[in-house]
Amino acid sequence: MAPRSDAGDQRVNPIPISLALEEIITGGIRQRLPDSASARFGTMLAGERTLDGRQEIVVCGTVNAKTSSGVGDKSFIAKVYPDASSRFELVAMDDETEAARLQIGGTCRAAGLPIPDPKMHL
Repeated sequence: MAPRSDAGDQRVNPIPISLALEEIITGGIRQRLPDSASARFGTMLAGERTLDGRQEIVVCGTVNAKTSSGVGDKSFIAKVYPDASSRFELVAMDDETEAARLQIGGTCRAAGLPIPDPKMHL
């Protein structure tokens, strides 16, 4: 039997975001912002899965923060590895291009963690 492709393993089992997990996520994102004090987090959804025998928590969310081009909403995807001392990995953050927003939105939807596009306010 052929191994399943990575695409087949994208879905996660949704989990609530504990205070400890929230601290890992917000701390990891703040480290990557030019003005971490300005960060205001919006929607965040998390889910867990096991890939290649390794447990990971996938997080999709939004953050509003000051950037070089002003204040703006950014979507992001991150992973936390509970088996590796809760190591944080930023997978992608919106770089204010439509391609980045679409990629992040599509990846989050495929994982079962759809977040509202921060650029699509009604």
